[in-house]
Amino acid sequence: MATSKSNNLEILLARGWKQSNIYGWSPFCTKLELRFRLSGIKYRCEAGSPPSGPMAKLPYVTVSSPSSAPYKLGDSSLIARDFVDNGLMEDLNADLNETTKTLDLAIQALVEDRLYFYTTRERWLGENYWVQRDEVLGALPWLVRVFVGNIVYRKIKGALYGQGAGRFTDQQAKDFREGIWTRLDAVLREARAKRKEMGKEECFWCLGGEEPTDCDTSVFGAVCAVLVAKSNPESTRFLRDLEAVMDYANRIHNKYFPDYEKWE
Repeated sequence: MATSKSNNLEILLARGWKQSNIYGWSPFCTKLELRFRLSGIKYRCEAGSPPSGPMAKLPYVTVSSPSSAPYKLGDSSLIARDFVDNGLMEDLNADLNETTKTLDLAIQALVEDRLYFYTTRERWLGENYWVQRDEVLGALPWLVRVFVGNIVYRKIKGALYGQGAGRFTDQQAKDFREGIWTRLDAVLREARAKRKEMGKEECFWCLGGEEPTDCDTSVFGAVCAVLVAKSNPESTRFLRDLEAVMDYANRIHNKYFPDYEKWE
């Protein structure tokens, strides 16, 4: 739960969407929101913009208190680490042994450093580009949106090629992406099975324990982003057929995000 140190803080989360009762399309923003809610951290949402953040990307937070000037923090993992280091919230992985901490980190890396790029490819390269562009750049006039969209497209295409996800055929990228989701579904199915006595509204967690760990914030963020975004239709359809993944997401939504609109 939140510590007493956080009670006097005002935390403003910039996540790219003005509306505060919906999930955004960014997995990292929802990841951080879940991290806050697991710890009982109170926060408010704003749209913000990447150039305004300390790392020129979303999410970032602006933290202020009556006794100090506001300051900004960027990157979902670094924000969580800063809050833990400064005693604002607890370390979810504090009681894990070294082997389990490594497994937790491996799941995070699988989701954030591999799956994320295949999803980005689906959104930005090919026929989904216009849907993604108009959502991300929707506040801009149409002509400006076209111009900026072309710049963003070239930048992302180059980044994906350099990272590797842009070097595969569409079918190869799809196979890799769906293979990761299938493995995550198996992990969640096994984790749920470990919790033999589980109420209807109770959550289960990736590592099979009674409490969440850091990787749960990454996985839930990734699931939500795919379910709500309209620019990754293949992934959305695929996820909806993964029973354990959907059960996992539904339970977390019902317990921690009852104020949010649910995916259709």
